[in-house]
Amino acid sequence: MDYINSLNDRQKEALYQDEGALLIVAGAGSGKTKVLTSKIAYLIKEKRVFPSKILAITFTNKAAREMQERVESLLGGDVNSMWIGTFHSICVRILRRFISKIGYDSTFTIYDTTDQVNVVKECLTDMNLSDELYKPRAIQSRISMLKNYMILPDDQEKMAYSQEEKKFVEIYRLYEKKKKKYNALDFDDLLLKTVELLNNDEEAREYYQNKFEYIFVDEYQDTNDIQYNLVKILAAKHKNICVVGDSDQSIYKWRGANIDNILNFEKDFKDAKTVLLEQNYRSTKNILNSANTVIKNNSKRKEKSLWTDNPEGESVIYKSFGYSGDEGSGVISKIAELRLSGEKFSEMAILYRTNAQSRVFEEELMKNGIPYKIIGGLKFYDRMEVKDIVAYLRLSQNPDDNISLKRIINSPKRGIGKVTLDRLDAISEQEGISIYNVLEKIEDYSIFNSGITGKLKQFYGLISNINYKKDTMEIKDLINFIINQIDYINYLSSDGSIESIQRVENVQEFVSVAENYSNENPDATLEDFLTNLALMSDTEKTEDADEVVTLMTIHSAKGLEFDIVFVVGLEEKIFPNARSLEEDEDLEEERRLFYVAMTRARKQLFISSAKMRTLYGQTNPTIESRFIAEMENTYVDKSEAVKTKKSDKLYSYSDRTFSGNSFVLDDKVFKKGSEGLELSVGNKVSHKKWGTGTITMIKEVPNDKQITILFDEKGLKTLMLSFAPLKVLE
Repeated sequence: MDYINSLNDRQKEALYQDEGALLIVAGAGSGKTKVLTSKIAYLIKEKRVFPSKILAITFTNKAAREMQERVESLLGGDVNSMWIGTFHSICVRILRRFISKIGYDSTFTIYDTTDQVNVVKECLTDMNLSDELYKPRAIQSRISMLKNYMILPDDQEKMAYSQEEKKFVEIYRLYEKKKKKYNALDFDDLLLKTVELLNNDEEAREYYQNKFEYIFVDEYQDTNDIQYNLVKILAAKHKNICVVGDSDQSIYKWRGANIDNILNFEKDFKDAKTVLLEQNYRSTKNILNSANTVIKNNSKRKEKSLWTDNPEGESVIYKSFGYSGDEGSGVISKIAELRLSGEKFSEMAILYRTNAQSRVFEEELMKNGIPYKIIGGLKFYDRMEVKDIVAYLRLSQNPDDNISLKRIINSPKRGIGKVTLDRLDAISEQEGISIYNVLEKIEDYSIFNSGITGKLKQFYGLISNINYKKDTMEIKDLINFIINQIDYINYLSSDGSIESIQRVENVQEFVSVAENYSNENPDATLEDFLTNLALMSDTEKTEDADEVVTLMTIHSAKGLEFDIVFVVGLEEKIFPNARSLEEDEDLEEERRLFYVAMTRARKQLFISSAKMRTLYGQTNPTIESRFIAEMENTYVDKSEAVKTKKSDKLYSYSDRTFSGNSFVLDDKVFKKGSEGLELSVGNKVSHKKWGTGTITMIKEVPNDKQITILFDEKGLKTLMLSFAPLKVLE
């Protein structure tokens, strides 16, 4: 019962409400995960509910893992029979069992954004439409948004009045037809097809309504119309549904989230109870005071006010810099100053409204040799070489998958060009079969010469061999088999560049991914592995940070927290952004986004703007964000008037930091690591984490040296000497 005693009164109230519909309005940092996991443990331990009767839905795989680990820790045993996962992963499980009821095979492939764009490109080619006039990515994005609102081609056709709009509907309809032919679903289909299945098939609907007696949904304010419908269907029989969320943190309208789902919960579920969690365990009183003062300006919200027993803490600081470059140097100087005073880089984050704002901060960080990472760059699983291997695996699992086949038929180069591929595609369309099936009887088609026919037969033999091996090999061994069969390492490393070394490393790392997955999931199949890859979100593909400053958009920061947070670019048309200024609803979402940014901070919050900003290649004067005025008297203003400097073009700003005095990076900031070592190119060195390697390049940077090392096992790494735990080997 210790887990119950550790709850506060409001949390206990939520715990004991174990029948019927319950809305837990959980403010930022109020311990919502603790309450959710305690409720699940309480049902299993005290109420004797079988774990298999419980469904818990989250928005990220990381949150699902954390929830399961916490429940198992509270119970002292595993709860593997409980269904816990994201909306998408739960839907995949349902569809793998029952999708044949709506005309698909259970081995369906899940198409990511790149695959979806490729299907759109196929549609444009088939319809003789220019991809200059009809942008494939824009079309894919629009199709996805329509699906979020459950609008299918027939629905959209009723609203299509212009010729352009009617053409879009044709593309949308052909896109759906092609995916069906390829036995593939896009991410939105995972939800749509599940709702379609449960609405139309009584057996599937009754099976899952009977199975799930208790349903939990985290981050309910982020649900879209499809997810809302799915939850209502599943909860219709037992009506024991508990949702957790905060209308003040609803920031995903742009991808279909509907704030009305949480605001109307009591109307949707008869006799629903509501519990407010307002005690914050994360932030100081000053930070919460500022955040509460801003968010009260929204009208579309559940009324609440966060409070805390934490200390008052440092004042919230706002500073308006003269120029965006000054904002960059001022923020980075403050970061260096904080590091000198004992704060960790890993506990500092710079949050911005759009990715384009990161450049000035990146340049200052690099100039000063401060290590950093950006959440949102090109991720491991988006790299060409990794996607190639995944395509081979997907094709072996689902031979009807034309998109994967087209990706790899000439990767590595096999002399199979676009003309040949177009002919294969045309035959596939005419005969209503997959390209793989065309290859199976390639000798029946006289349009290919003997040389091309031989190459196509060889490729077909390769894929057939992989298909045969997949049932007898572990996933890791199958990947190694593919790599060896296509001589992929030699292909990637043929030009001898540093990039080629990194590509080889990525392939080797992917083998490790498969090995780790198999170790953690000994009974998993190739299908399970591919599903897991497809469901991984971008932010979860980012490795845990070492001692580095984190840069990211505020949307990416949702759910994270740091001791020290810098929220930058508080100017009209940037934050709030220009698109939000016309509609009150959109402006309220921007205000919620600012609230989310503020409540990421535990100890210190710095907010900044610039009177002149360079963005997208243009320098313009700005207007201070309305959100600054809405903070009222809850912050300290460190701004000064803009001053001109004859030696400077345009504007300069005399006070370059938040602290009120010019800050010069002190050598003492950089005293960790391997300073003092005499190093030269060719030295053999040892690193605590990455083992032994050879120095290939040394570059002088301000206050430090940038060392590039080719490690024996980990490949090429670039490190700052002051932070790298290196030892020179004799």
